[in-house]
Order: sequence, then C-alpha cells, then structure tokens
Amino acid sequence: MKGYLNRFLFVDLTAGTAETKSLPEATLRQYIGGAGLGARLLYDATGPETDPLGPDNLLCLMTGPITGTKITGTGRHSAVFKSPLTGAWGEASVGGTWGRELKKAGYDGIVIRGRAKTPVYLWISDDVVEFRDAGAVWGLDTYETDEALKLATDPAAVVSCIGPAGENLALIAGIFTDGSEGRTAARCGVGAVQGSKKLKAVVVRGHGTVPVADEAGLDADLKTFLPDFVGKTGGLKNFGTAGLVLGCEQTGDFPVKNWQRGSWTEGAAKISGPAMKESMTEKNYYCAGCVVGCGRHVKVAGGPYAPVKGGGPEYETLGLIGGSCLVDNLEAIAKANELCNRYGLDTIEVGNAIAMAMEAYEKGLLSESQVGLKLTWGNCAAVIALIHQMGKGIGFGAVLAQGLVKAAEAIGPGAENLAMHSKGVALPAHDPRAYTSIALGYATSPRGACHLQAFSHAYERALSAPDMGIPAPLERFTAVGKANLVIKLQNFMALFDSLCICKFDIFGGIGLEILANWYRRVTGADMSTMEIFAAGERIFNLKRQYNIKCGLGQADDTLPDRILHQARGEGGAADNLPDLAAMLPEYYKLRGWDGEGRPTPELLHNLSLQQ
Repeated sequence: MKGYLNRFLFVDLTAGTAETKSLPEATLRQYIGGAGLGARLLYDATGPETDPLGPDNLLCLMTGPITGTKITGTGRHSAVFKSPLTGAWGEASVGGTWGRELKKAGYDGIVIRGRAKTPVYLWISDDVVEFRDAGAVWGLDTYETDEALKLATDPAAVVSCIGPAGENLALIAGIFTDGSEGRTAARCGVGAVQGSKKLKAVVVRGHGTVPVADEAGLDADLKTFLPDFVGKTGGLKNFGTAGLVLGCEQTGDFPVKNWQRGSWTEGAAKISGPAMKESMTEKNYYCAGCVVGCGRHVKVAGGPYAPVKGGGPEYETLGLIGGSCLVDNLEAIAKANELCNRYGLDTIEVGNAIAMAMEAYEKGLLSESQVGLKLTWGNCAAVIALIHQMGKGIGFGAVLAQGLVKAAEAIGPGAENLAMHSKGVALPAHDPRAYTSIALGYATSPRGACHLQAFSHAYERALSAPDMGIPAPLERFTAVGKANLVIKLQNFMALFDSLCICKFDIFGGIGLEILANWYRRVTGADMSTMEIFAAGERIFNLKRQYNIKCGLGQADDTLPDRILHQARGEGGAADNLPDLAAMLPEYYKLRGWDGEGRPTPELLHNLSLQQ
C-alpha cells in the first residue's frame, strides 16, 4: 500500500541500538497507523507486570498513512505507552510539524524501549540514526532545548523533547514539539515515560516524500472540498480554540471554581478569544499541512507577567488555569501557559491540581504553613509559584505534580472528593452536566477522562453525521440515544487518532465517507468504508482489552460524585445531571461487552482480536 513507507525504527536505549523493521500489510490494514498500530505493539509487548517508568515500557511515536500528504490537518502524530497515571492504556496526540518530518525522513514510527545509562537524544537525518549525549541540554526547558538541538544538528530540524518536569518524572509531564509554539503530547504522563528512559529529545530532519496511490484523484477531491472547509472553520482561524470560551460558559460547559459553579460570565469575557485577539495576539501559526491556523503567537511586553512570547493559551488552559481557579487575568494565564510549556507540564492536569488545592485550602484541609502560599481563589501569584514548583519538583508543587490521585492522598481525608478525574486522569475543560454524552465518553474512555476520544458533545450541539446514522444533533440533556452516539463516535475518533488527522476537521465537514475515501486515495487499499470503520471499532476494543489485562474494569468506568450528583443551580446547565447509571448498561450491551464491561469472545472473534 502507498501512504505507508513500512519502515519502523525500533530503538533499544539500554543496548544503544536502532533497527529498521517492516510490519505485515495485514497488520497495517487492521490497525491503520498512529494510536491504532501503537495499541497493537503495546498490547503484545507489555502488560500488568510492566512498570510504566521502567525500561520495559514502550514509547511508540507513530504517524499515520496520510501524514505528510496534501490532506489538511495531517501534521499530527500519536504517542502510545503504558500510563504511569492509570497503570494501563496511555495515549497522547500532538500536532505541529514533527510527524510530517519523521515521514520525510523515511519512517512511519519509532518504537522505543530500554533506558540509557546517561541522558541522550536521538538525531535522525534521513537514513542516519545517531545516539548523542544530552548532558548539555539535560535540565534545559523545552524552548531552550529546541534552540540548542537545532544548533547542534540542523536549523531546519524538528525537535520533540521533554522539559525539567519530564526529567523529574512528574506524572503530569508531556512531550513538546515546535519550540515556543508549544505543541504538546500532554496527557497520561507521557513526559515521565520519556524521562524515565533518560531520553531528552528526538530530533528529525528528512528530505523524502510520501507516496500516494491516486494523487490526481486526491487533488480533485481537495479542490472541491477545501473552499467550503475553509469557510466552516473561520471561527478557529479568527480566535483559535480560545474562541470557545464564551459559548462554553453560556451553555454551562465551562469549568468554574473546581467544577462547583455553572456561571462565570464576567470572568469568561476577560479571558475569551476576542479578549486575547485584542490584547496580545500577534499572528496565527499552522501545523504542517493545515489551512486553518488555529494556533496563536501572543506577546506580553509589560506588566508583572512579562515577558511572554510564543504560543498562547488554548481553550483547555483558559478553562482550567482560568475558570477552574477563578483566574480572570489573561496575562497571568498566558504566563502560566508559557511556564507549563517550558517545564513540560500538561495544563489540564496543572489547572485541576491547583483548583483542588485551592478548594482544600478553603475547606481547611491545607494550611498556609503546609503549602507556603495563600491558595485563595484567583490568586495569580500562587498559581505561578506552584507551576514553578511543579516544574522543578520542589515544595508542595512536587506533590501536585504526581497527579490528582496521589496529591489527594497526600493532602488527606476529604481531598479525594475534590479530585476531578476518571481513571486517574484529570477532567478536560468540558462539563458532562452540560452535555450528557460527555459523561459516558469520559467514563469509558480508555485513557481516562477525555473529550476527544468521542468528541460527542459537538454532535449534541451542532453537528450531524448521516453516513454514521446520526442525521441531526441530539438533545443534550437526555440520556436517550447517547450510548449509540458515543460508540459510533469513539470508533470514528479512533480512526482519526490512527490516521493522525486533526479532529477539528469535523467542524469543516469531514465525515466517515470523506475520510475513508481519502484513505483509499492515499493507500490504494481495496477496503470498503464499513471495513475502515470496523478498524476503528477493532482499535477501540483492543485498548479496552489492554486496560482489562492491566486490571481496570467496570468499577473504573465512573466519574467524580460532584459531576454525577451535584447540580450547580446556575448557568446554561443549571439543573442537569448525567444519568451514567442508566447509560452504562446500554453502552455495554451495544458494544458487545458483558455486564462487567468486558468484550465478549464472540465480539473478539468478529474483530479478529482473539487472544
């Protein structure tokens, strides 16, 4: 098949070896690429006995078959690993330019295991793979590392690296690419996994191209499709994801005061997309091959939070470091975002952790003498100080940097009720009380709370997918039909993560038929749309099987009591509570899982997942 180079680099850091291997075409067809192919490799090589921070864990950095083609939004790649936060499935997806550069260098992915004796980085220049000493950059932040390693290799190289947080094995650390633009594979503790291997960075430069089976047909498709796509994604171009703040606050979807409140109108306006565009945005930036350009270069030149220059805060950061901590100072949030990027921290985890600590402080579970700070709501100075501590692994910040579950245990009894997570992974900035399907999606997401594993709330708000049997948006406050909706969209999103294409493309009109057709155009594969869709179902179920193998099950398919039982009494979703107890049994049945949430032998046989 075209699209694939069918060259995967298998790296053993313990032995200091790198070997190029191919995979069977049947495996590529079954698991597509990206997170799907990574799932197959991880399942086969690791299990309950594998220490997530040990040398036997894999770190799979995978592109997809359409990465590096003319299709918009295909600059992404996926990281797959056993998560130190959940002890099970770990996955993080990132945009930027690194994935495309890896394909240009001639590889579909890198599978890394082992642990170097001393810090190293990989330098990949087309067919040349070198293990280089990283002693000079160990300890540097991600922006500094990007600059230093480009000087040491090639100014046009793309650097994927960890910051001090990953080096210190902070369980909320991510992997960062594209320098000060701060594109991030953030979730599930992936930065700690890379840090545990003493791998500072993977630096790539390539000069090749991606073979396309039907280039003329693909060109014709894109010529017809892109004008309408550009029009539909105009909001993202104008404001980036920050443009979601006002609408999400109005519908009750925005996290406020550690998920306690349902309305924060004045505060949201101060940190919204329009406010950012007016006060600090310099220009858009684009991931590889993207025509939208939702990224924002921002600049803060004066005041207490200067200087700030580089990638601006995205919606999730504004929601969790902003709304959830009641910080309504946009310059302070921009500074906090830059610090997280430099240290290599997941802003979703950071915002939730600080909000939990602020509530614990308010309730008397934490004192100023314990923390060394006054953790009052909206205290910008305290937020900045805690991020420095998290990044450096010092003070109370070192406790928060181990994730919500361990931090709540360290704070003491009562704090567990303030920790907003599922399976140990902090909730992203979308409230299930505003869109009922989010509750089911969070609870059943393989990697813990994740709005992107289903992206179902978009189909309760505005989108439809007739080619998947979703003819119109569903009413957001009902549980009726949500199990079917979430299942279909989880399978669909598994394809996105395996093809490695941006999920924001759904706002531009990309549906199953279009995606499947583009896959055939690029690869030449004689697969029907339903066969391609079945690959998404296979991939999702393999992730579930991995979690079961690692000891997770029905008891872990849940959400915090606050989300399920505490109505907020204000805002756009004042009284709604998601009925997860009603949705889960229907979901299991429609999935073909048993009453304990395990895929049945018949389903595994039908999906060719027999063990």
